[in-house]
Amino acid sequence: MNDDRLHKLAERGIEEFRRFAVMFVYLWVVFGLFVLNETVVLGQRHIGFTAQGFALINAAVLAKVMLIAEDLKLGRAFDHLPLIVPVSYKSGLLAAVFIAFHALEEVLLGAFAGKTIADSLPHIGGGTWQGVVIVWAIMSISLLPFFALREIGRLLDGGRLWNMMFRRSVNGSRATVEPS
Repeated sequence: MNDDRLHKLAERGIEEFRRFAVMFVYLWVVFGLFVLNETVVLGQRHIGFTAQGFALINAAVLAKVMLIAEDLKLGRAFDHLPLIVPVSYKSGLLAAVFIAFHALEEVLLGAFAGKTIADSLPHIGGGTWQGVVIVWAIMSISLLPFFALREIGRLLDGGRLWNMMFRRSVNGSRATVEPS
């Protein structure tokens, strides 16, 4: 009995790590591209900037936030509708969660440093509401491919999407989806 429970716990841990790893890699690529863009823009003004470490750390932290949001079934309200609806909803919702989490993180760090909430709030998108909306839109659009692939994979069941994307069939041709 204990061996069976331990085996199930190990399987769950491996699955949780796999989910985290996929989210982490995707977010790391997205945030890494944002940092590269910022480096190019600031370089045009002769300002040196490289913060790939921040992309790595933010990807790890926000991948964990995504896991928690997923475990809380955040964004599942529209799963029964055409695919574009849950994909768009989850992308927009998680972008808002990321922004809120970033603001909360900065406020907590500021509190530890003895700053007021107003002094600790990050200047997302330049500190204006328009800038926040633009950052939210960019993040939402950046998350669309992740959630589109996630939802298609959920509908195909059993790792079929993963196999189609990353494995060849026995005869060397690409794997295909059987029409239903």
